[in-house]
Formats: sequence, C-alpha cells, structure tokens
Amino acid sequence: MITVAIAEDHQSLIDGITLLLKYEEGISIIGTSNDGKNLLDIVRLKQPKVVIMDIRMPRLDGIEATKIITKEFPHIKVIAFSMFDQDQAVIQMRDAGAKGYILKNSPLEELLKAIHAVMQGIYYDAGIDQQLFDDAFAKAKTPKSILSKSEREILKLIAQNKTSSEIADIRFTAISTVEKHRKNMMRKLGLSGKGELLKYAIERKYEF
Repeated sequence: MITVAIAEDHQSLIDGITLLLKYEEGISIIGTSNDGKNLLDIVRLKQPKVVIMDIRMPRLDGIEATKIITKEFPHIKVIAFSMFDQDQAVIQMRDAGAKGYILKNSPLEELLKAIHAVMQGIYYDAGIDQQLFDDAFAKAKTPKSILSKSEREILKLIAQNKTSSEIADIRFTAISTVEKHRKNMMRKLGLSGKGELLKYAIERKYEF
C-alpha cells in the first residue's frame, strides 16, 4: 500500500486529489494539510510513503518543508505540485529533495502516474525542462566515489583547461592513454562529449 499525505493551501484542490485517489487500489490518503507546519506533524506521526507538496503555503513553504522531510525521512518521496514552471522553482524543489514535479494545470491523472513512478525513481511533468534533472544526476555523481585516482588527477587538469597533449606531457604518458581516460570518465559520469566533461570538471573541481 502506498500511503500519501497531501499539502495544499487550496482545499478545493485537496478535495479533487482525494476524489481521484479515494478508490485507487493500492493507494491510501492518510493525511491532508493546508500549511507546511501542520504537514510536518502529519509526516512525523504517520510517515507516509509519498507527500504531494504545494510550494507556496502559509507558515512553512513547500521548499523548506521538503528539505526537512527528506533530511529526517530520506525514504519518503516528495512530489512538488505547483503552478510554477519557472526553472528556479523547479531547481529549488529538486535541490530540496523532491523526486517529482507536477504542474497544477496538468490533468490530475498525472499525479497518479507520479505517485507510482517515484516509488521506483523520478517523475517530472512533460512541461518541465528535463535537462534540469539530467544535469542534477550528473552532478550527484562524485568524482571520489566513481573515478580512479588517475582519472581524478586528469580531471583536475581538464578543469585547468589543459589539452590532452598538455596532460600527456605533464603526466609523462601517451596522448592515447589520456584520451582513453577521458572516454572512461565520460562513460562513468554519463556525459556525452568533451565539452560536457570540461564543464563537469570546472563545476566539481573542489571535489577531486
């Protein structure tokens, strides 16, 4: 059973979502709230598997509430439910730990899809720029955890904008060896080109 809590400052929307999910097999609504602070009380008491989270709410907004929930209960999946499709709002909820993002102008059936999807991974509305999340996953992979010592050393030189030839000279190795390391790093990091590897290296240079 997927237990769900709903946080939304418009009661009419809560009623609509409740009606949608009420008779859905395998889903149970165990709490609703019109503000963020009350939602936290519900979550701490009942620990739902999924929280449908409005962003703009009184007393405590959805971004801060999401941060608290994902810190205290990492297993709880938060789905942002918002009228905002601006990149900044999406990024803030993504960084707070939300696993899904649904726009309020989408059919409510999208929420049903999202609830099932976030139990296994992520789900974002078709109206959201998927690149925002592709970038997030690439950034979530830390060099120290997945790259070898040699690869991290080369990545550090790439961050200094060194060419493969320059890196080969510095490391007293063949250019082909450096190129091989580049390909291995792109594969491990899920990147698709030298430009992306350089961007990644510059952004993560303090983590090598």
